[in-house]
Amino acid sequence: MHNLGAPVSGASANSAPPQAAPITLERHRSRLSRWFDSWMRSLGMALVLFLIIKTFFFEAFQIASGSMMGTLLTGEFLFANTAVSGAQIPGTHARLPGLRSPERGDVIVFAYPKDPTQDYVKRVIGTPGDTVEMRSGEVLVNGTALSEPYVRRSDPHDVINAEFNWQRSYYLATTPEDRLRYQPSRDSWGPLLVPPHSYLVLGDNRDDSSDSRYWGFVDAAAVKGRTLLVYFSYDREKDDPLPWLTDIRWSRLGSLIH
Repeated sequence: MHNLGAPVSGASANSAPPQAAPITLERHRSRLSRWFDSWMRSLGMALVLFLIIKTFFFEAFQIASGSMMGTLLTGEFLFANTAVSGAQIPGTHARLPGLRSPERGDVIVFAYPKDPTQDYVKRVIGTPGDTVEMRSGEVLVNGTALSEPYVRRSDPHDVINAEFNWQRSYYLATTPEDRLRYQPSRDSWGPLLVPPHSYLVLGDNRDDSSDSRYWGFVDAAAVKGRTLLVYFSYDREKDDPLPWLTDIRWSRLGSLIH
């Protein structure tokens, strides 16, 4: 008679449960997928935030000339606050409202009036409605001498240049004859009346700077921002093969621009 409660031949009552390795591997893959998805979302948000900051708040520029020598050196890279003047909306000519207008003493970045594809960096000397003149190298604004501790002078010999003749249209002459006789020079000119929505700018390296004395006022719409700090600087005049790597001006990194 068969024993219905007896185990089947060859089977063991203590048989091991099925292996759980496939389930563990699946869980591991699931955690890895969630981590990667979270990381990609964070990276995407960081990229969007970077583009927003770069487009609407800060922009990087490079100093290619010595016109601001003393304040800024050739081979320096700087950040400018574009929110101050109103950042341009990408893909359009429209601009956001600026936080404030440039003030006298600000070092600004703007599109060069004669070639808007070039960016220039100069210091604001005259704002709309100001009367600005220079007498033997000394700047007077609204009749008062301007304190300029940032100015560097390298050539005491004054020069006359035909490019200065644009000033006649803004010269505050007492008579028409006086306007015709007006002959401005590099170190003696004016008084000039700064028109609305315009700025008179000069380089701190006063004797070696192409600025408003030569090509006129800067339109407010051309102003891109106010400079903030130097984030990288190297001596580009060195003959080393990699000056940007071997001739870094470490003391200039992070310096604020005044």
